This record gives sequence, structure tokens and C-alpha cells, in this order.
Amino acid sequence: MNGLDRFRAACRAEFVDRPPVWMMRQAGRTLPEYRALKELHSFWDMCRTPELAAEVTLQPLRRFPLDAAILFSDILVVPAAMGMEIEFLPAPSFAWTVRSRSDIGRLTFPDVGSSLKYVADALGVIRRDVGDTHAVLGFSGAPYTLACYMVDGTGAKGFTKTRAFMHSDPEGFHQLLDRIARVVADYLRMQVEAGVTAFQLFDTWAGDLAAAEFKEFAAPYVARVVESLAGAGAFSIYYVNGIAPHIAPAAATGADVLGIDWRIELADARSRIAAAMGGRLLPVQGNLDPALLFGSPALIRDKVKRLLDSTGGRGHIANLGHGLMPDTPLAGIEAFVDAVTTWPGAKEAP
Repeated sequence: MNGLDRFRAACRAEFVDRPPVWMMRQAGRTLPEYRALKELHSFWDMCRTPELAAEVTLQPLRRFPLDAAILFSDILVVPAAMGMEIEFLPAPSFAWTVRSRSDIGRLTFPDVGSSLKYVADALGVIRRDVGDTHAVLGFSGAPYTLACYMVDGTGAKGFTKTRAFMHSDPEGFHQLLDRIARVVADYLRMQVEAGVTAFQLFDTWAGDLAAAEFKEFAAPYVARVVESLAGAGAFSIYYVNGIAPHIAPAAATGADVLGIDWRIELADARSRIAAAMGGRLLPVQGNLDPALLFGSPALIRDKVKRLLDSTGGRGHIANLGHGLMPDTPLAGIEAFVDAVTTWPGAKEAP
């Protein structure tokens, strides 16, 4: 099987010779060739120049035998397309933020085919270069997580202004989430039409929500996006950082695959998903602690073997439980990928 075959089969919980492997934030972050480009170009320029975005996307595939390329971009391209002014200094800086219903009215419904055309163009270059040998992955921030940045204007944990808006004006906050969800659905549809194999919705901050708020403000808007793209031709992956308390509603969103962070054992997550889904095997992705890649190669190989043994390799996309850290040693990445690709539990096709 090649990477594309392997990835598609894993998303359907079908037989694979071994689990497919990729890493969140594999495009950029750690590679010296990416850092060399970063010396010459701003972050926004790399996101908005199709040839540069494609180059960064493809760099990890030249170093490691990965099964998928994930688009180099940023979740904040969506609020930028909706009319918010954002700079990276290097952290994101918003010229204005959404604190009221009148601010919601300032947001536009963009023609994503025009305002985010550079993303589709980059995906076209990537798809052409990888051909039919690797999966190509697109992504977007999920509505709740995008709202966190749009309201707080920062990536700081807690997002107290977002939660204050959510509780002080729930109806207004739903209006904001509705607008974001509509744009995210259009944006991901454009990515599917550009040839992605799958798209991932990142809900990085939804794990901070209480159970009732997750069910009201996070899961329904993801379900709406997923439903709007059903049958469009790409698999959907829903990743929640801190998913353990929210497994049942996350599984009920209709996503084809659930991304699992490292805070819960994958076997436990699968058991709880099966209970929530009436016994159906819903594929999972994850969930090695990114910090483990700072450990010895022997430790990494042992942890990966245990992880893959726990799933039996079926319905599992091997990945980290969160994104690569910027200073992750290349030797740790190599040990992780090698441990997956040489996993002794892999079987010949029946």
C-alpha cells in the first residue's frame, strides 16, 4: 500500500499493512530548511504565496517516510478573510476584536474562492507534486476555537473574554459561531474541490469547556460543518485538545475520525467511543505525547510499539497528541516515524 491507499483505508477502518503516519505541525516548525525560508519571508507571505506554502508542506516528506502532507497555513486565515486585521509579531496581533453584537456585524461573509484562493492554489501545487502516492490534508480551526482568538485577540490560555461573552450573551455568541461555521464550511469545501484527501478541524481550546458548554457551543457547530461536507469527497477529522471529558459528543459530530490528545490512553478512548457509538469502530488519530520525541530513540520505539499494539493497527492513524514543538530534535521525529513504519505487528493482506 502507498500512503494514499493506507490513509484512506484507515479512515474507513479497513485493513492496512500498517497504520498511516503523519504529525500535526509537521509542516514548518522544526526543519532547518523551513527556518532558512523563514529568514527570507514573513509568516504571512509564506502562507499567502502558493509556491512557498507548497514548499514548506512538502519539506517533511523529503526527510521522512510519511504517508500524508498537511497544508502549511494557519487557522487565522479565516478571521482574516472575514475582515479582521491580523499581524504576526511573531504572535498573532489583532487590530480589533469581537466583544459585542455590533462587532459581529463588522465581520463579512467572504467569497472564499477569491479571498482564500492562495490556499486552493497551494493545494493544487501540492496535489500535483505528490501525485497518487500520499494523502494531502487540509484543515481549519473549528468554530469555537476560532471564536476564542477573535474575541480574546490572543493565544493565551484561559480565553476569559471569550467565556465571559459566551455566558453574558449566549445568543450573541451563537450568532458569532454561526457566522464562523458558515465560512469554515465554505473554506473546507474549497479545499475539498482542490483535491484534499481529508480535512482536520482543530478545536484546540474546546477542551477547556465544561461538558454542558462543549455540547452547546462547540460540538453542534462542528457537526454542522461536517454535515455540510458529507459526500463532498474527503474524510473529516475532528481534533479536540483535552478530549477526554467530551468523547461522546465529539464522536456524535459525525466526523469520520477523532483526533485524541495524549492525556488519555488510546485504548480507553476507543472503548469509550465504542460505547458512545453503539459498538461501531470509529477510527482514531494520535496520540503520542509530543514531548516524548525529546526522549531516547529506544524509549520512543517502545512507546510507539505499545501504542500500535493497543489498537492492532486497524482504524488508527498514528500521530502525536498535539503538534510538534519547535525545538523537537530531528532524531526524535525520525525514531517515531521509523517505529511506525517498521511496526512488527503489521500483517500481510488477508
